[in-house]
Amino acid sequence: MKKHRVAIIGCGARGRDHVKSYQWLPEAEVVAGCDVASEKSRKFAGEFGILPYTDAEKMLKEVKPDLVHITTYPDVRIPLMMLVSDCNVPACTTEKPVAARVSDWKQLCALEARSKTRFAVSHQCRWQKNFVKCHNALESGQLGQIKFLDMSAGMNISGQGTHILNYAMAFNNNVPVKSVFGAASGIAEMSAAHPGPDTTIGYLTFANGVRALWNNGPTAPRCGDPDVIWKHVRVAAYADLGRVSWEEFNRWEIVSPNGVESGDYGGMDTWTENNLKSQADFHRAMLEWVKDPGKIPGTNLKQSLHEWKVVIALYASALERRPVQLDSFNPQDNLFEYLEKALKN
Repeated sequence: MKKHRVAIIGCGARGRDHVKSYQWLPEAEVVAGCDVASEKSRKFAGEFGILPYTDAEKMLKEVKPDLVHITTYPDVRIPLMMLVSDCNVPACTTEKPVAARVSDWKQLCALEARSKTRFAVSHQCRWQKNFVKCHNALESGQLGQIKFLDMSAGMNISGQGTHILNYAMAFNNNVPVKSVFGAASGIAEMSAAHPGPDTTIGYLTFANGVRALWNNGPTAPRCGDPDVIWKHVRVAAYADLGRVSWEEFNRWEIVSPNGVESGDYGGMDTWTENNLKSQADFHRAMLEWVKDPGKIPGTNLKQSLHEWKVVIALYASALERRPVQLDSFNPQDNLFEYLEKALKN
């Protein structure tokens, strides 16, 4: 059987995770890795027995991959996504955040509308086994209709906020957000690798009437290890007849009329293995999407751009001190800069 060819752009820790996940995908193989730092590229390639590159365009043209993973920092992702599209790569995943400023979002909206490449963002925990248990409990109908979502993360809205929004939207069957009422504070991380206000909080209304509280940063509830900020990732859904809650580095729980089912994440070794397996399932979903256009993963670029419109609407709401309706929302290009200026005062 001919294997799908895979290439990595960005030879850091996330790139390593992507390569390691292919131990569960015998139908595909990673054949090349690219990084502008030549020593980094050579070391990465030597570790995994693949071809090293420092020029992404050269790699794409020579290797002709079926699937590319972009695992770089956010500031260079958009040009790379455009390059992948121009090289007619069938599918591509990218790390979050997919955007940071309004101009990024608008460029990606244009790319999504014209590109034949199937892009998706790496929210791999949608395939994590304990998250899937909670999702399936909601999908089964045994808990009744969802009424409220509660989501929070210890890192800022750019670092983890879009992760938890995507997972909450999975619980709500990807129903779009209708309105946002939000607040923001702090500028220490506005120029960080994952740029955004230090703290944000939003009250969301979805098109099906479900409401949500979305809390990111120091004010978010603490769960898991209190000394490790990136471990505070949680999503809960409250329904007519029960609830589910999932904490990435702590516990999961399903409360239904039939009783309570719960567990923990099993420690970091177990978490790492489960994370790699969920990464593999995400990659498999991408390859299935290439074969069948109807099998669209819930992390596709169009979905992620809707989520980033929610982020931008929260920024506008914080500036204008009013709820923002997404259907009529047309953000100004320098909104992020206006927000940063306002938070300084």
